[in-house]
Parts: sequence; structure tokens; C-alpha cells
Amino acid sequence: MARGKIQIKRIENQTNRQVTYSKRRNGLFKKAHELTVLCDARVSIIMFSSSNKLHEFISPNTTTKEIIDLYQTVSDVDVWSAHYERMQETKRKLLETNRNLRTQIKQRLGECLEELDIQELRSLEEEMENTFKLVRERKFKSLGNQIETTKKKNKSQQDIQKNLIHELELRAEDPHYGLVDNGGDYDSVLGYQLRFHQNHHHHYPNHGLHAASASDIITFHLLE
Repeated sequence: MARGKIQIKRIENQTNRQVTYSKRRNGLFKKAHELTVLCDARVSIIMFSSSNKLHEFISPNTTTKEIIDLYQTVSDVDVWSAHYERMQETKRKLLETNRNLRTQIKQRLGECLEELDIQELRSLEEEMENTFKLVRERKFKSLGNQIETTKKKNKSQQDIQKNLIHELELRAEDPHYGLVDNGGDYDSVLGYQLRFHQNHHHHYPNHGLHAASASDIITFHLLE
């Protein structure tokens, strides 16, 4: 069955368009290779897909630059001159911008002022005054933040010191303050301590332990 004639127009379906591009690209490169082998021709093909992906074919024993140089020689067209001129123009603009920036920096340091007229000097003075104003505002804001932070730290230290002094005053007024937690009975704890010493002396008579005195009492916290 004969193949139907394909209408040459843009393929709207992206997947089909990519498949067709890949097949025909490979076919084109195959034909270029055949020309190289059969006819001893030098062939260079440069292709970009719709996604700007580069595909290239170049005959063996040659380069793309050699093909382009040969094209310039034969057709008397300078492919590189326009590009070189654009590069030179870009370089010139960059150098000029760099010189202007260096001059502005020097002027803000008090140098190269003799090149400025009275209006330019006034503009420079106004610009620097505005800059100094912004710097001062930023400095005062930074100092204010540091002062507030220091005040908060001092307040915290004062609160800690006040609590410690209050704790010491309570201990001085009541010798038993803090001995029993959770509202426990101090007398029961003291009795438990004395009984512990008596039992310990009964079971270990050779340890030379004497009757418990106020200095011998060992405090044990009772668990509820």
C-alpha cells in the first residue's frame, strides 16, 4: 500500500512534533554521512530544536570553524566581524562605566573635586548629607536596641538577686525553712532520723558509733 502524502505544515501535537523532529534529524544526518563517504564532501549541519537543544553533524577530519572559515573565503562574507564589533562596543561601555564609578568613589572621598562645577558640588554635598543622615539614623537605632537589651538583662539579674535575698531572709527567720517539702511534719522527720541512728548503732556496735547528737543527724527526705 502506498504511503499517503504528508502535508507540510507545523505539527500541533508536541509529542508528535518531537518524534518527527528526531526521526528526520537522524535521516538528515545519515544523508550527510553518505555524502561525506560517497562524494568526499565536507558537510557541516547545525540544528536547534524548538527547545533550543543543539544537534550537530560534522564530517570526519574537519571542524565547524574550518567549515565557517572556508565559507567566508569562498563567499567573501565576514561572519565574525559583526560579532567582534558588538563585543568591542560592549567592552567600551563597560570600561566607561567602570571609570565613572571609580571617579564617583574618589569624589566621595574628597578627591577629583576640581573637575566639578558649583552645581555638581552642591549635588554631591546634598547626596552625602542624605547618606550621613541615613547612617546616623541606623546607628542610633542600633544603639537603642543594644540599650534595651542591656536593660532587660539587668532587670533579669536584679530579679534573681532579689529572690535570693528573700530566700536567705526566710532561712534566717526560720531554721527549719525548706527542710520538709509538701507541708510534711518536721517532728516526724526528726524522730525518724533519731530512730535510724539508734537502730544503726544496735546492728553495728563495733563501728564505734555514739549516741546521736545534733551534729550527727543525717536528713532523709520522706516520700509521700
